[in-house]
Amino acid sequence: METTVYLARRIRTLDPERPEAQALAVRRGRLVAVGAEKDVREAAGNEARVVDLGAAVVVPGLVDAHAHLGGLGKSLTVARLEGARSVAEVLERLGAAPATSFQGDWLMGKGWDQNGWPGGAFPGRSELDARFPTTPVYLTRVDHHAAWVNGEALRRAGITRDTPDPAGGRILRDAKGEPTGVLVDNAMDAVAGVVPPPTDEQLQVRLSAALERCAQVGLTGVHDAGMDLRTFRLLQTWDMLGRLPVRVYAMADGQGAERHEYLERGPYSGRLLEMKAVKLLLDGALGSRGAAMHAPYSDAPGETGLLLMAPEELSARVHAFMERGFQVGVHAIGDRANTLVVDTLIAAAKATGTEALRHRVEHAQILRPEDIEKLGAAQLVASVQPTHATSDMGWAEARLGAERLVGAYAWESLRRAGAVLALGSDFPIENPDVLAGLYAARTRQDAAGRPEGGWRPEERLTAERALEGFTGGPAWASFAEERRGRLAVGRDADFTALSVDPVEDDARALVDARVVATVVDGREVYRAP
Repeated sequence: METTVYLARRIRTLDPERPEAQALAVRRGRLVAVGAEKDVREAAGNEARVVDLGAAVVVPGLVDAHAHLGGLGKSLTVARLEGARSVAEVLERLGAAPATSFQGDWLMGKGWDQNGWPGGAFPGRSELDARFPTTPVYLTRVDHHAAWVNGEALRRAGITRDTPDPAGGRILRDAKGEPTGVLVDNAMDAVAGVVPPPTDEQLQVRLSAALERCAQVGLTGVHDAGMDLRTFRLLQTWDMLGRLPVRVYAMADGQGAERHEYLERGPYSGRLLEMKAVKLLLDGALGSRGAAMHAPYSDAPGETGLLLMAPEELSARVHAFMERGFQVGVHAIGDRANTLVVDTLIAAAKATGTEALRHRVEHAQILRPEDIEKLGAAQLVASVQPTHATSDMGWAEARLGAERLVGAYAWESLRRAGAVLALGSDFPIENPDVLAGLYAARTRQDAAGRPEGGWRPEERLTAERALEGFTGGPAWASFAEERRGRLAVGRDADFTALSVDPVEDDARALVDARVVATVVDGREVYRAP
């Protein structure tokens, strides 16, 4: 088996015994030498292939600890509405949507955000009806916790003024009680349920595009937060055929009916695909005011958000999956949801004797100080997304008020309390660009450097801790800390080469940085042209 030697300006190993190196050697997917160039070349032998990465800086493989491959693939192929500045611009983009935007005769789009529009109000179905009177339209909000649909979509789903709000969901209505066309959280299900599923070909094209994109942005692995069975079976086949370019740590979708089959199957380990965890959702998102709060929203006094399942149901599902040997991760945005999740995970882990399964709070976005301390003391994983803070910082205080903001997006506070930070993006809600995540974690600023000094800068992470959050943190959160997250002899040959040093260079350099190469299991899955 051929040995390959990689040379670089600097190799940041994150191995305390040898923090830096100039070369590493790879054979059969493992690192067989790490150190000075002379020593590595000698260990590799004269027949070794040599790859000189020039001025690049190599780091352990970067991993997104909370993402959605299916969603990313879909977002790359349907009408893209991110950044649209008005309803008129959304309609313009829909009019130019590619043929891949259709599932059956339904026009699909994603990424709209009313917070960036004049007035900031939710849109209505009338605008869509005027442009698409007979074509059903289904457009998911940027956070995937609300949908904007037209009258034809409501008609096909049987939603009228007499349709009650479902548990954990809300049908927005006008002054006359008529549905406006915006559905929040569980109310989305009635329309989503009548949209034709993607064809096998569409699913394969979408997943291939998503996996390729991950490799391009330097990701060697992804923790997929809530995977359906159809996608999981396809990835199983690709893994057996050697067609997965990156590692996938899949979390079973524990929200719908498929959870019963996942419970029967139990955890799974393949070559580059694993499923040892389950993902549950307890509340909605802050942007659509679906995040479950203890007290009403500061900008909507009558609203406290939504619980997507009763606390008793959450406890029952958590216990069932823990007893089956699954790590449990629960989506919690609002402070009430986080209180319930932290208390439930701690109690259930103790009752089932599964504290060693490293249970996770997905997002851990807004917490009371006492819940931050409880989460940390229990050493739960805080699976957080740095770019959520920089996307939300323009309006988060209006939603929460200054007092609750103290426990919001509080990464450094969580770390100090003892939580293990596993950083991600939640793509496609955010961009999968991991360099943007490193930048946000260090600066709490947007790409233009605003605000000066960073938003609530006391919660910034140091450069070293930000890098650890995308390497060692996800490795620990997926039980792989002995194989990945560090570059040392005997470990998996997963690493990312960057045009900048993510620790030593100024944080601003990350904005324009690029990925030079991505290596997974010893295979070069991406090389910059």
